[in-house]
Amino acid sequence: MTRVSSGTTRKARHKKILKMTKGHQGVRNRLYKSAKESLLHALSYSYAHRRKKKNDLRRLWNIKINAAARANGLSYNQFIYGLKISKINVNRKMLASLAISDPDAFNIFIDKAKTALKV
Repeated sequence: MTRVSSGTTRKARHKKILKMTKGHQGVRNRLYKSAKESLLHALSYSYAHRRKKKNDLRRLWNIKINAAARANGLSYNQFIYGLKISKINVNRKMLASLAISDPDAFNIFIDKAKTALKV
């Protein structure tokens, strides 16, 4: 039986890891052992933060809607409840973009919410 050396395979594997850790600080992009550990952490953080990003964006939209609603005399809770009563289904992303880019269109939603709350 002939001896099989794993030199080329191992080198390719190491090169792949070191290439992926380009930009990491210190020896984390030069030494294989440190680079592999750094890469494992980086990949797990990126996976988790892709999910966390959705929560962060929703929180930001709520803040923008609240600021625009308070400028028109309603709190965020009252505004959303008023839209729900008047059966207007607009997602928060659209409301936040309207509040910033088109305040006149947002004021229409405010008026609808106010009339629904008075009934």
